[in-house]
Amino acid sequence: MAVSAKVAARISAQLKKYQKILGAAKQRDISEADTVTIITGLLSDALGYDKYKDVTSEHAIRGTYVDLVVIVDEKKRFLIEAKAIGVELKDSHVKQAIDYAANDGISWVVLSNGAVWRLYNLKFGKPIDKVMVFEIDILSCDCKSDDVICCFGNLSSEGFSKDSLTDLLNEKQTSSKYTISAVLRSDNMIEALRKEVRRLSGIRLEPDYLRSLIENEIIKRELIDSDEARAATAYVKKLQHAVEKERANAPTPTAQVAPATAPTAP
Repeated sequence: MAVSAKVAARISAQLKKYQKILGAAKQRDISEADTVTIITGLLSDALGYDKYKDVTSEHAIRGTYVDLVVIVDEKKRFLIEAKAIGVELKDSHVKQAIDYAANDGISWVVLSNGAVWRLYNLKFGKPIDKVMVFEIDILSCDCKSDDVICCFGNLSSEGFSKDSLTDLLNEKQTSSKYTISAVLRSDNMIEALRKEVRRLSGIRLEPDYLRSLIENEIIKRELIDSDEARAATAYVKKLQHAVEKERANAPTPTAQVAPATAPTAP
C-alpha cells in the first residue's frame, strides 16, 4: 500500500525526531513504564493515532493485562507488548503477546522495546501459529526508506487495513531470505540448475548431489534448519500447490479449425 505524501512525510520526520529521543532513553536505561510512554507518543506523533482516544493502556484480556491496544471505532486493530528499551526482544516475549491476542481474537501483534518494532500476524489454528511481518530498529533505520515508510504506513491511522497488511505480509514472506532459500532448493530449481550445468559443460549432475551441495556448502544452515526456514518451506509448497491447482482447473484450449476453402474452378 502506498501511503499519501503527507503521511509519509509525517512518519519520516517523526521517526527522525524519535531517533534522538530513543537514543537518549537507551543511554539512561529507562524503565518499561517509561518506554511505554515513548511508544504511546510515537503512535500519536508518527502513526497518527489519538493517544487519548485510540490507545488504551493496561487492557484486560481474560484477567491478564496487555500493555497497549490500538482501538479505532470500537474495533481492536493491534495490540502492543512492550519491554524496557534496554531489554533484548526474545521469543518468550512473542509467546506472551501471542497468547494475549489469541484470547481476544486479534490477528496483529506488535512487540517493541521502543527502538525495535516487530509486527506479527497470527494464524488461528491448532496450535496457533505466528509469522513475523517485519522488524525495524528505529535507532539505525533510514527514516526516508520506502520500506520503513511502507511498514509503518500500514500500521498508521490512515493506512491500516487487514487487506493492506495481508498484502505486506505476502510481500515480506515472498522476498525473505528463507523463502528464496526454499525456492532454490525446490525440485523445479534443482532440475533447472541441472539442465543449465549440462548445457554449459555437457556434464550430467545428479539431483541429489546438487541438492546436497546447495544445502551443505552454499546456503547458510539458519536458512534451512530454523523455524523461519521451515515456515518458508511450507509457504513455498503452498504457493506451488496453488499454481498446480490453477493449471489443473484451467480450461483446455480449443483446437483451431482452419476454415474450409472453396474449390478452385477448373
